[in-house]
Amino acid sequence: MYILTITGNGLILVLVLFHTSLQTPMYFFLCHLASLDLCYTSVTLPNLIWLHSQNNKLMSFTGCISQQYFYIAFAVSEYFLLAAIAYDRYVAICNPLRYSSIMNTKTCLLLAKGCWLTGFISSSFPVSFSSHFNFCKSRVINHFFCDLTALLKMSCGKNTNIEVLILVESLALGFLPFLFTLSSYVIIVRTINSIPVKDGRMKALSTCTSHLTVVVLFYGTMIVVYMRPPSMKPTSSYSLDIGKGLSVLYVIIIPMLNPIIYSLRNNDIKVAFKRFIFTN
Repeated sequence: MYILTITGNGLILVLVLFHTSLQTPMYFFLCHLASLDLCYTSVTLPNLIWLHSQNNKLMSFTGCISQQYFYIAFAVSEYFLLAAIAYDRYVAICNPLRYSSIMNTKTCLLLAKGCWLTGFISSSFPVSFSSHFNFCKSRVINHFFCDLTALLKMSCGKNTNIEVLILVESLALGFLPFLFTLSSYVIIVRTINSIPVKDGRMKALSTCTSHLTVVVLFYGTMIVVYMRPPSMKPTSSYSLDIGKGLSVLYVIIIPMLNPIIYSLRNNDIKVAFKRFIFTN
């Protein structure tokens, strides 16, 4: 699955970078999405593969905290990037005459930089807290990577500050971009319904379905896991095993499926892929 993820997202990067027909704002953001999928999958899976190849499945504390930092940074960056893609689709469909002037090169670069910087800055706060956890019971992480919720479950004493921080960051960095994305699509759907020509409606809708599918999958699983800290969840309805199961979706499966989702209903990528195959 990791090989498929690397191949699929790597191919998206190659197609967008080397085919002039794909060098538009929509594919610019898709290129960043592929980069993020490669990054946060590579933060977790290679280490997991390495640990399973060893007899002693040990990871240093520094390695654990570093993995946690980069994983949160890339995940938060993807939250905001999906919202940026939604804004791009909103401008393209609801204000097409001004699309070129609004989504110019400067705007696209600012949005992309903002997404990456938000991720790397915001991840420093929960990681700084978790690096000072005391582990007086077990040091066995009940997860397949150094997830913050798993470390929180292992720690001793009261961790009210980090629990509140997780909740606040989940709301500010996860739920708010999700609401912005959904609001954008509510307006987009209304605009599409007002298009008199059926072919025009279908063409406009086809540019959004791929992104909306990714949004529902990614945001949905992330919010369920991180919206409420573990200590505030009843043990009957939540366990780390459920968290691990959901983590498989957004850490492994969704990054692997994203290139497929964006390619199946996208004629531009299909044409670029055929040209890439036959010219190489």
